[in-house]
Parts: sequence; structure tokens; C-alpha cells
Amino acid sequence: MALDSKTLYVITRFGLRILVLCAVSAFAKVGFGRSLAALLLLSVMVCIVTAVMRREPPFSGTLTNWDEAAVYGLLCALTAAINQSASL
Repeated sequence: MALDSKTLYVITRFGLRILVLCAVSAFAKVGFGRSLAALLLLSVMVCIVTAVMRREPPFSGTLTNWDEAAVYGLLCALTAAINQSASL
């Protein structure tokens, strides 16, 4: 993977979005874990729609919205699994 300006932009965008999602989830009334999982799922949908609208190829040499959606999906699944095991 080439480390060009587009890849750095995606990494920066990912980091900032995670910070915003964590900040918003911290003040949610349903709990941090549940709200973070919901917001991560929403981020997956936004990234997929953005990737389709920009016609980005899913498997390119640089990071794209597809890669970002995959990471958000993995984080959402991890958050949901931790929430479920914590409630037992």
C-alpha cells in the first residue's frame, strides 16, 4: 500500500470520526457501548454510500471509503460482542 496524501487523508478522517463518535457516545442516555455500536453501524452505511457515489474501487492500492467501512464494521461487531458479554 502506498502512503500518499489520499491515504493520509483517510487515516486522519478515520481518527477524527472515531473521536467524535466516542465523544457523542459518552453522553448518550442508553449507554456508551450501545450508542457506540449504533454510531459505528451508521458510519459503515455512510462510508458505503460515499464509496458508491464516488465510484471508488473496493480493492485499490490506497485506502478508500471501502476500507474505512470495513474497519467500522469490525469495530461495531467487537463493540456489540463486548456489550453482550458484559450484560451476562
